[in-house]
Amino acid sequence: MTETRAEIRLPTQELRNDLPFYTKVLKMRLDMIYPADNPEVAVLSGHGLRLRIQKGASESPGTLRILTDDPDSFADGARSLTAPNGTVIEIDELNPPLVLPKTEHAFVVRRLADQAPWVIGRAGMEYRDLIPTRLGGAMIASHIRVPDGPVPDFVHFHKVGFQLIFCVAGWVDVLYEDQGDKLRISAGDCFIQPPGIRHKVLYSEGVQVIEIGVPAEHITEIDHEMTLPNGTINREREWDGQKFVHNIGATGSFGPFRIPGFEARDTTINTNTKGVASVMVARPNGSAPWTKHQGDILFTFVMAGEMTLEGEGKEPFRLSPGDAFVIPPDMATRYADCTPDLQLLEVSLPGNPQTTVL
Repeated sequence: MTETRAEIRLPTQELRNDLPFYTKVLKMRLDMIYPADNPEVAVLSGHGLRLRIQKGASESPGTLRILTDDPDSFADGARSLTAPNGTVIEIDELNPPLVLPKTEHAFVVRRLADQAPWVIGRAGMEYRDLIPTRLGGAMIASHIRVPDGPVPDFVHFHKVGFQLIFCVAGWVDVLYEDQGDKLRISAGDCFIQPPGIRHKVLYSEGVQVIEIGVPAEHITEIDHEMTLPNGTINREREWDGQKFVHNIGATGSFGPFRIPGFEARDTTINTNTKGVASVMVARPNGSAPWTKHQGDILFTFVMAGEMTLEGEGKEPFRLSPGDAFVIPPDMATRYADCTPDLQLLEVSLPGNPQTTVL
């Protein structure tokens, strides 16, 4: 069997000055050094790296980042050091806490007719940004199209506070950790992906989804160790207090909505996230009054039909399928002139925001 190793080469002017720093301060292991009488090259390993420090090498000293679950005890708590050879060392958290930016509230309307560009993203998927401002980094809402056929995906997970996948057209098969064999969502169905749950997209046909992520910028990590399906079914498992949800739209029933003149189908996400968010599918059953909500984030996507969005101090917007809007708290709005086939996807954080009828 062929053995292969990779090294990162760093320069030095005097190797004997570097060895104590890399071995004692950075806790790396010396694997090789030569020549014996006047060493000019040393190879060290540790923390998943293999370094070749070479006298007179032409490379720049560069920056080395070391991530640890106890940065306060590594290198006596220093977060930035400079090695004798000039390499900058940054010490940081291995798993930093998730930071949720403060929401920058705004009234946002994003219309499909405005021709917002589709951008090629991860695994060949096409993304259309539904909230360009990201509300100050508080959330991202994307309209995603996936090319038909097998998806070149890996087992991966996201470091998020909340993540929703709602299917608005076609279907897609996905594998999830501890959820058995592949699961399919079709138009009207949704998944909630709790923070850290491993998953892999398999195959799709004509699929379009709305993906909501909180915060807007979050990390996606590949899990090279886990194979899915992983042979376990645990419907009660929680990830950071949230349960996995696979909600089938065709089996849901409609009941009262926070806005009079509408009824809604609850996707059970408010219950399964313990109030972090609620996801409702709403449709008109009468005339809606002016209302205000007292939540933090209220995002709505028009899945079918048409309506006119009226807001205090704003020109009315006639909305149709593919359009999206965000209503800030305490802003008076009204959903007017709704067509009978109107269907809205509403995502609110926290769940079930208090609403006042004006």
